Amino acid sequence: MPDWSRSALRPAALVLAIALAAGAVSAREPASGELLGATMAAEFALQAGRLDEAADAYLRAARAAPDDPALSERATRIALLANDDARAGEALALWKRSAPPTLAMQGIEATWLLRSGRERAARRQLVALLADPDPAGWRHALAAISAGHREPEDAARMVRRLVDAGAIPDDLQAWLAFGGLSQQLGGDISARILDEVMQRFPDEPRVALLRASKLRADGDIKNAREALARVEDQARLSPELRLAIAAEYDALGAPLESARVMAIGPQDTRSYGLRASLLVKAEDREALGALYDELREQDASPEPGWRLMLGQIAEYLERHEDALEWYASVPGGEPRRVARLRTAKVLHDLDRHDDAFAALRALQGDASADDELRRDAYLLEAELHRADERPDAEADAYARGLGAHPDDGALLYSRALMWERRDDIPRAEADLRRILVMEPENVAALNALGYTLADRTDRYREALELIDRARVAEPDNAAIVDSYGWVLYRLGRNAEALVELRRAWTLMKDPEVAAHVAEVLWVMGRRDEAREYFRKAMALDPENRSLRRALESTGAEL
Repeated sequence: MPDWSRSALRPAALVLAIALAAGAVSAREPASGELLGATMAAEFALQAGRLDEAADAYLRAARAAPDDPALSERATRIALLANDDARAGEALALWKRSAPPTLAMQGIEATWLLRSGRERAARRQLVALLADPDPAGWRHALAAISAGHREPEDAARMVRRLVDAGAIPDDLQAWLAFGGLSQQLGGDISARILDEVMQRFPDEPRVALLRASKLRADGDIKNAREALARVEDQARLSPELRLAIAAEYDALGAPLESARVMAIGPQDTRSYGLRASLLVKAEDREALGALYDELREQDASPEPGWRLMLGQIAEYLERHEDALEWYASVPGGEPRRVARLRTAKVLHDLDRHDDAFAALRALQGDASADDELRRDAYLLEAELHRADERPDAEADAYARGLGAHPDDGALLYSRALMWERRDDIPRAEADLRRILVMEPENVAALNALGYTLADRTDRYREALELIDRARVAEPDNAAIVDSYGWVLYRLGRNAEALVELRRAWTLMKDPEVAAHVAEVLWVMGRRDEAREYFRKAMALDPENRSLRRALESTGAEL
């Protein structure tokens, strides 16, 4: 999606909304009162998360200033976000009359046409965007297809028609982007695109990666690995290509092969670090130990990142004394900050709990340390108390941290998660609201509070307003889309909820999202489909809390 959402007005910038209105007033003085009132009403509604009211007020403002393209564009985008196709259409018409056509405008129009069910007109617009020599054209077309369709099957059908019409430009990046979208959407179009790409760009290693990704998505792991093996030598061409091949191996559940690919060609701190993390993931302690010994023999410089990496490898290998020595030798900079925290963790792992907490207390009181490091010492202390199953000590660490760093967002957010785990929803809500008092547009806090209210209370309307505020800032954030779908389900709007939850699953393969899709399908009577998503969630994380609750709630047996 184009990054237009980040231009949303922030509460501290309400004066900008007023200035926008005032600017239009000078061109249309008789409507000044109407324009100013509508603009302010729109902004207040937006801040409150009432997107339907915001869409209506922005449209009234746009009518009052028909020569202001910024205002009509804003009205169009907010109406689309509110799923108000009628108002979006009227605002779009005002925008088109007040400004020359741009690729962004054409992309938004294509989105609206698709939302309105005018598929033939939308296809003409998409073809025009794809034919534009500016690469931004196909990117706007891709975004419109993603945003304009309610169901993945409809989006896949549109991609198929564009491919059949020969509309995709002869540009590798465009084909790879459409191939990636088609894989997310599912269906048979991804195979068709893969065939086209292989014919057009037979010698391009990224095409082989696309093929491997498609085979993986189809569950054909054997052939996916064979496809990757044929391009391994290409890893020498560039660090980026090496990383892409290694990432695909990792996605196949083959971290050892991924680490082997990362060992091809010149090495640096980053590549060694990735190799180490992959060996950790594979739980291959022998190979990790060999890598550690190799790196230790190479060490001849005080480079902070290098020494931090060696400390972390030693820590995982449970060579705790080595780890403490490496961390103590990190000379400065950001690695030194991490090393001081990791030292406390190693002491805790050695069952030297008093020493660990003493080190953290020393950090917390170190006036020479920066605020972030001292704050992080409280966060780590709370985490270690949680691991020790000492809930009172965990809560005390947060309380002392907030005493030293009043209203710190990270401390409040982590404590809110603690309260939620303990089913103390009022306290979780209180901490999240404290964040929002200081940062009214903090997207993480808006989404967390909205989801918590939707999931753990019956205050669904309030939850929807909070989640809608987060959607304005990040409309394609998978976690927010999931929260939006979940609150729609809680409101009894099951069909709409399923659309959003399936979109969230397309964006992010997460067990909680799969469990949400499954529960909605189950309630709608689509039991076989629901079981399929329950199984997907189980495969990702059988102990996921949302999955466990959904299985208990539905009584589904797999």
